[in-house]
Amino acid sequence: MTAVLPRLLRALDRFHASHPWDHNAHYHRWIMRRLPGRFTSALDVGSGSGDLARLLASRAEEVHGIDADPAIVDRARERTTPGAPVTFSVGDALKDVPPGPYDVITCVATLHHLPLTDALTHFRRHLAPGGTLIVIGLYRPRSRSDHLIDAVAVPSNIAMAWFKNKGRRAPRPVAMTAPTRPATTPFPDIVREARRVLPGARLRRRLFWRYTLVWDQVLPPTWAESSTASSL
Repeated sequence: MTAVLPRLLRALDRFHASHPWDHNAHYHRWIMRRLPGRFTSALDVGSGSGDLARLLASRAEEVHGIDADPAIVDRARERTTPGAPVTFSVGDALKDVPPGPYDVITCVATLHHLPLTDALTHFRRHLAPGGTLIVIGLYRPRSRSDHLIDAVAVPSNIAMAWFKNKGRRAPRPVAMTAPTRPATTPFPDIVREARRVLPGARLRRRLFWRYTLVWDQVLPPTWAESSTASSL
């Protein structure tokens, strides 16, 4: 049995190398279903090749993507139609974000590259009253339930790879050429810190080694009252 497992893992690695698919893009439509039909501004942190930023631009007046990797930002600009309400910049997500506030902030597979508390606090400061923050993140498996979800994800991952590539070999998507880093923080620690910094944040473990975080910036009472009065 011990000799079979390494061979099986190597076979899986070869299969996924020849049938790659973007686990992060899998959640883009999930993100869009949780956002308003129209909004003014959006920030995509760790924007990579720009796929999500361009999708956000279908509803937003302006979208800005920021990423630390110059090469992937160049690819994002190349793949964006001239005149689209999307801009990209190279920079540190905690230092170089253009002034907001933003109605929507998204952060996909990037939070584990950043100091957790500092990043969540920074996002909160840049989010407009009534705005929405959505994170698709990675965590380090630790508990029995973590490993159970991982086990379920393995056959699902194979099926998705086969389905998305129509059973054929395929090159890696551009989005998957950006630098990666393994997650080091267990999910319970992320939940605890997220709910401390973002009261009411909703977090859930998902398939394909991801978790989701959704947080709505509550309108201050005076803001809500003035908005109600102006609509009367």
